[in-house]
Amino acid sequence: MSRPLRRLAVAALACLVAAVPAARSAAAQEASLPERFRQQGYLRVGIEATYPPMAYKDPATNERRGVNVDLVTAIGKDLGVEIRWEEMAFAQLIPAITTGRVDFSGSSMTDLPARRERLSFVDYVSTGAQIFTTAAQRKGAEKATDFCGRSVATPRTTNYFPSAQAWSERNCVAAGRPAMQVIGTEGAAASRTDLQQGRAEGAILGAEYVVYLRQLNPGAFVEVGEPITRNLSGMAFPKDTTDLRDAVAASLQRLVANGTYLEILRKHGLERQALQRISIDAGEN
Repeated sequence: MSRPLRRLAVAALACLVAAVPAARSAAAQEASLPERFRQQGYLRVGIEATYPPMAYKDPATNERRGVNVDLVTAIGKDLGVEIRWEEMAFAQLIPAITTGRVDFSGSSMTDLPARRERLSFVDYVSTGAQIFTTAAQRKGAEKATDFCGRSVATPRTTNYFPSAQAWSERNCVAAGRPAMQVIGTEGAAASRTDLQQGRAEGAILGAEYVVYLRQLNPGAFVEVGEPITRNLSGMAFPKDTTDLRDAVAASLQRLVANGTYLEILRKHGLERQALQRISIDAGEN
C-alpha cells in the first residue's frame, strides 16, 4: 500500500472511531469476562519484553513499555481484572500457553496457520518482515531484491527466518540471482548488533520494530523497499479457551470504538499498521 493510501486508511479509521459511542456500561464490560477469571480476579499474561516498540524495558527505569503493554493494560481496565505479567523468552511463550502457565500471550506473535494447530489468535495489528540496513551499508539498495547475494540477520526463533529463506528462493534464486544469505540470531537485539558491527549487511525484523529504530536513531537506519511479507499479529490463546479469547477480542473492539486503540498505536508511531476491526484467526501464510 502506498503512503498516501495508508494515510487515507488512517484518516478513515479515525472518522470511524469518532462516530462510535465512546464506551459501554461497566456491567456489559464485566459480563464479557468468563466467570472463572472474574472470580480469580486476575489474568496471567506472558510477555517477551525485548521487542520495541511492542514490548520492551525502559533503559532509564527498567519499566515495561510498548504497544502491547499499553493495550493489555487497557484490556484489563476494560474487563475489570488485574493483569499479572509473566516475563519469558519468545521461544517459551507457546509452551507456556499450551501448558497453562499463562492465560494468554501479550506479545506480538504472527498469526500463522501452523501455529493455529495449537493456538488461537486475536489479531490486532498488521505486520510484515522488513529488510533494513544502516545508511553506511545501503550501497544503493532501493528494493528488496537488491539484497539478493547479500547477508541479512534475523531471529531464528521467529517466522522471519524461514520466511526470509523462502522469499530468497522465490525472488532471488528462481530469477537467476544469488541467494540472500540469511543469518539466524538469538533475537531482535542480536540482529541489530550483527548489522551495526558489520557481521551482516542488513537485517530483517518486523516493520514496527524498524519504525522504532528509526525514531530512536534518526538517520542511522534505512528501510529497503516494502516488507517482504504481509500478515497479522495477534495475542495468542490456548485453542480450547475460546471464551477468554472472545472476551479479549470484544474488549479490544471496544477500545477501537472509543479511540483508545488508535491513540496507543499513534503514541508509538504505528498508526499505519492499525486495523479497523479486531479479527480472530485471520492470518495467512
